[in-house]
Amino acid sequence: MANTAALVETLKRELRARRITYRAVAKHLGLSEVSVKRMFSRKELSLSRLDGVCALAGIEFSDLARLVGAQDAVISQLTYEQENEFVENKKLMLAALCALNHWSFEQIIKVYDIAPAECVKLLARLDKLKFIELMPNNRIRLLVSRAFAWIPDGPIQRFFKDQAQDDFFRSDFDQEDELLLVANGSLSKSSIAALLARLRRVATEFAEMRSDDAAIPVDERFPLTMLLAAQPWQPAFFAQYRRPASPAARRARGSTAGR
Repeated sequence: MANTAALVETLKRELRARRITYRAVAKHLGLSEVSVKRMFSRKELSLSRLDGVCALAGIEFSDLARLVGAQDAVISQLTYEQENEFVENKKLMLAALCALNHWSFEQIIKVYDIAPAECVKLLARLDKLKFIELMPNNRIRLLVSRAFAWIPDGPIQRFFKDQAQDDFFRSDFDQEDELLLVANGSLSKSSIAALLARLRRVATEFAEMRSDDAAIPVDERFPLTMLLAAQPWQPAFFAQYRRPASPAARRARGSTAGR
């Protein structure tokens, strides 16, 4: 079952790289698009249908199996030095984000003022970093997993905090494709753990949607930045209204801090 799931995931990735939609797969197999989506979601493809989809994509089944064997190359996080290189080279960061959103070479140079030769150089660097595989004819194969995330408080997140968050929060968040929620409350440790786990699942779903929508034309996809954050916090000015802690409470905090 695990091998079948890996085959299906690899096949989905190859379809995205070739911009082959589920609709095209459905037409090729003589199925409805809903059936094809369900088939890929459940990772339930018969060998004959796997062969059929491989034929549509122009790859041999043996090539698909070989690509599955290369899955150890998939990364879920960059190193500190690699993230720092992105921060220092904004065009490299731009190329990485385009690749992360499954843009093709042609789409990058069409939308952004980057010369083809320079774009190839940027993609070659991403290939060396194992972020992508730069294939013949400048095709891009993303090598990061759906669980990919920036380093907590690493160079990318610090860059956002220092240089981008003011711009991000300049919006009124009042459009139909925008949302800003601020919630305050007191929760138990178990409830906090459950809430954080749920937020992590939301981030995973976001990454899955990004991958699933890769076959949709670029002009029908819209850049979206999602920020999830939670911490034990109250506004600093609340502190002026707090009563001084009792001697027993201060001793308890001191005992905990010394552990």
